[in-house]
Amino acid sequence: MPYRPVDFVLFDLGGVLIELGGTAAFQKLAGLASEEELRDRWLACAWVRRFETGRCTPQEFSEGIVAEWQLQVSPEQFLEIFKTWPIGPFTGSVGLLTDVQGSVPIGCCSNTNVVHWAYQSQEWPMLEMFDYTFLSFEMGLLKPDTEMFEAVAEQVPADRDRVLFLDDVALNADAARSFGFHSKQVRGPQECRTVLAEVGLLTG
Repeated sequence: MPYRPVDFVLFDLGGVLIELGGTAAFQKLAGLASEEELRDRWLACAWVRRFETGRCTPQEFSEGIVAEWQLQVSPEQFLEIFKTWPIGPFTGSVGLLTDVQGSVPIGCCSNTNVVHWAYQSQEWPMLEMFDYTFLSFEMGLLKPDTEMFEAVAEQVPADRDRVLFLDDVALNADAARSFGFHSKQVRGPQECRTVLAEVGLLTG
């Protein structure tokens, strides 16, 4: 990846700074063959889009998922499984943010929901480190939609071609790149560090 000046770094959360787990139980419950199949169906689900843009309640979301996916659990049981998906910050995430913030402002841009955020924001002080926070359920917008990146670009203190966006989902990273951000698919803090070293923000 060629060197390119960066004035702002935008992080996804799940899969980049926060470890996700619990999806294996849901994959088995849904009768899906792989994590990739689960992810693709999840991202395409209308109930997920509604919930992660703040357009339905947790109860409506769980009832909709149980019915549409024909799950053999109650909506209440599904919500309990769903709550366990985010495990916690990866080892090294706090140090990574501290190092980057020593050079440029940082933000997060996450497709998330009121259930996960309510828990995470109370339990993980790392989330208070961001200079800018862009959450789908608060904004009514989702990655990889262009409208999400437009809303972010209007608020961050950098031109779009000097924003570096790091996301674990290729579709999101590609969409951000098409929009004009400098973007890379990464998983975990160490891959983040590699990219940040390539653009000259961190050493090695």
